[in-house]
Amino acid sequence: MGKIKVKTPLVELDGDEMTRIIWKEIKDRFIYPYLDITLEYYDLGVEYRDKTDDQVTVDSANAIKKHGVGVKCATITPNADRVKEYNLKQEWKSPNGTIRAILDGTVFRKPIIIKNIPAAVNSWKKPIAIGRHAYGDIYRDVEILVDGPGKVELVYTDASGKEKQRLLVNEFKGAGVALAMHNLDESIKSFAKACFTYALSEKISIWFATKDTISKKYHARFRDIFDNMAKEQDAAMKAAGITYSYYLIDDAVAQIMKNEGGQLWALMNYDGDVMSDMVASGFGSLGLMTSVLVSPDGKYEYEAAHGTVTRHYRKYQKGETTSTNSVASIFAWTGALAKRGELDGTPDVVNFALKLEEAIIETIEGGEMTKDLLSLSTAAKKTELDTFQFMEAVQKRLDSKLK
Repeated sequence: MGKIKVKTPLVELDGDEMTRIIWKEIKDRFIYPYLDITLEYYDLGVEYRDKTDDQVTVDSANAIKKHGVGVKCATITPNADRVKEYNLKQEWKSPNGTIRAILDGTVFRKPIIIKNIPAAVNSWKKPIAIGRHAYGDIYRDVEILVDGPGKVELVYTDASGKEKQRLLVNEFKGAGVALAMHNLDESIKSFAKACFTYALSEKISIWFATKDTISKKYHARFRDIFDNMAKEQDAAMKAAGITYSYYLIDDAVAQIMKNEGGQLWALMNYDGDVMSDMVASGFGSLGLMTSVLVSPDGKYEYEAAHGTVTRHYRKYQKGETTSTNSVASIFAWTGALAKRGELDGTPDVVNFALKLEEAIIETIEGGEMTKDLLSLSTAAKKTELDTFQFMEAVQKRLDSKLK
């Protein structure tokens, strides 16, 4: 068969370590042989981000704004150890945080359901989607090390230069640390709107959770905006047969463990980061979690919900065999391709993406999988495949589907 034409360029954001190795293999096995596609490439590997003073991250986000759809490999957010390891200029900010801020997007994460990978939480019967706010909090914080006695204050000066508020953060008797976080009403409103739109389109109820009993201004602001949005969407929710519920974050965690699932759980930025990993692990593996960043004006960036799999990369560097789960990375590509085909009006592209997803699921349900899934699977007969053998097995199933 001839190659399937993808009309509009797809923005590709490369990454780091083991996922970078997998990324290249995905393109060589599943993209180039089947698709006539233009990939607008940006190298978000930590060394190139350092070389460009992180301008490449900004450029990639603006490219997604231009073309509408991007697909991103997992990347390193460097700490002090990584700065030393890669000889970097500084501890660069999270590229995901930078892209989210530029697109003003909301991250939705949802588990990939596979019949022979049962949820670790017995009560979970339906997928739990996580809606993660994509701006602010600790991802855009300002931090200082306090080296001795003194005070740290939070000061607000308006645009005219007039000091409006001055609050004591802490009177330090010795060394310590302090940070300041911020958020924007418009970003919170965009987040709330995106969550209600997603819930209505999927016909799933929405939970929202913060800690407004402790954070009576910062967290409470989020709750007020969500509560107001719920009032605005009341008629639409009733028509769709869904509901909105607010929980304190600790109560939500307790309730989610006893719930059957099937809802959108909307969370602030850090909470969403943590709870999406918990939900992914509870449904089987971080390697079985989709993630998409959606902007208010309909731009999309797809990625895996896990990190760069450093431990496997160290083995790969030594020439040792690895059994790294590539499912979420491949699903990032299929999600982006399906959305690209939907926006372009090219059903052949959408169909190809769906066939590739089917091939992955059928491979695992047929008993062929990577090591992380082996102990989780209830398949009668299971075969452990290494990183590249698994993708080869998927490709064979894909080829049979495309005949």
